[in-house]
Amino acid sequence: MNTIKKSWSISYFDRYFFYFLIAMELLMSFTFLGYIHIAPISITIAYLPILITGCLLGTTQSIIMGFLFGLSSMYKASASYVMPSDAIFSPFLSNSPISSFFLSIGTRVLFGLFVGIAFAFARKRKHYCIWIGVISAIAPKVHSLFVYTTMGILFPEFGYDYSSTFHLNLNTIIFIIICIVVVELFWAIYQSDTIQSIKSYINQSVQNPYASKKMNLLFVLFEFSMLCMAIFSAIYFSQREYYMLKWHGIEVSDVISADLLLLQIQFLISLFSLNIISVVLLISIYKYMSYKEYKGEIDELTGIMGRRMFLYHCEKAQKTNHTDLKKMGWFLFVDADYFKSINDTFGHSTGDKVLKTIATNLQNTFSEYGKVGRIGGDEFAVIIESPLSEQQLKQQLDQFLYAISDTLPNRKISCSIGAYQFVFPQDVKYLLSQTDDVLYKAKENGRACYVTKPYTPNE
Repeated sequence: MNTIKKSWSISYFDRYFFYFLIAMELLMSFTFLGYIHIAPISITIAYLPILITGCLLGTTQSIIMGFLFGLSSMYKASASYVMPSDAIFSPFLSNSPISSFFLSIGTRVLFGLFVGIAFAFARKRKHYCIWIGVISAIAPKVHSLFVYTTMGILFPEFGYDYSSTFHLNLNTIIFIIICIVVVELFWAIYQSDTIQSIKSYINQSVQNPYASKKMNLLFVLFEFSMLCMAIFSAIYFSQREYYMLKWHGIEVSDVISADLLLLQIQFLISLFSLNIISVVLLISIYKYMSYKEYKGEIDELTGIMGRRMFLYHCEKAQKTNHTDLKKMGWFLFVDADYFKSINDTFGHSTGDKVLKTIATNLQNTFSEYGKVGRIGGDEFAVIIESPLSEQQLKQQLDQFLYAISDTLPNRKISCSIGAYQFVFPQDVKYLLSQTDDVLYKAKENGRACYVTKPYTPNE
């Protein structure tokens, strides 16, 4: 159970990629994309997504893909016009439903398990690329071995057994080459710096304050509307199809109606798969671009919010907390004392070290209560959104000033701090103005100190 849980714990990027591969599996299984037919070559490539999933994601995911591939095969084998050797894959057409179910789905799930375990084993080897090629080459034969052996046991009258696996022809050789090339290509692309950068951005997008939850709802509504349109289209063409056949004098029997219904559902699944691919790509692009914008607003030197992002968060905080008219917060300005002198005396690298230390300690001190931003060269700001009394705030400020004091061995580092208490919601420009006045008083008091201004009702 722990192994399965660990295998399913994949990143946001890999989760989207998995949904993409599921849609591709369904699309390939229900369209010509999963089959190559150039006489005299006829190759089924619909289970390539299983190999890619096992190689890049994990065992649990490759098992799920194997199940979907088996389910698709069983569905297509349920049409009345399939060959007898194909009909045994359908519980509805064979005389042994349980045997057909195991043949269609059980063998493909087993194949997914093999692929996942094989690639998991290969990932621990030194030359993983070589192992990818080896597993990709033997995978088609392993799949055939599972299917033919099961056919020989459950349906011996058709003359297939495990020995049918070892027949080598042009189709088999071409498919082995396709498997190796495609899987190796996906692995190389997946490991490229570009994809890893995109993956990092998407995985970290949950930290993005610019991301809108309304966009997720928009994507859901978009997918729902596309699915509805696909259903309406399928129903419309179904009705016109029956009308057209009757117009030409073709009697539509129950068997033909059932086959037509199977094809219409197959067409609907294909459209749905295309919609899923579109939505996954749209969500991924949105998360990547919005997080890229967010990263651009992070102060490069200190790693905390830049001015624009911090003020954006302050505006958002006022709207978020507007329902509780009694909720109080603090707004702080933190100004490094005599920073120009530090730069001139010790150099810019030392000045950068001081700014980083101030930012880090502000984060350590106040991250539990609110957000920290750098709004100028040597000026920082903090908005405290959690309840904090004046006495508690002073304790935190004392702790902060003590922590930064010994940043440099030959000089004490200090800050002037102004803290203004307010009631949510409050105009951010007003907060900036009031807090700036309090900061000015701290500087008048000789710097290296803080001044607090608690909220008074007459304000």
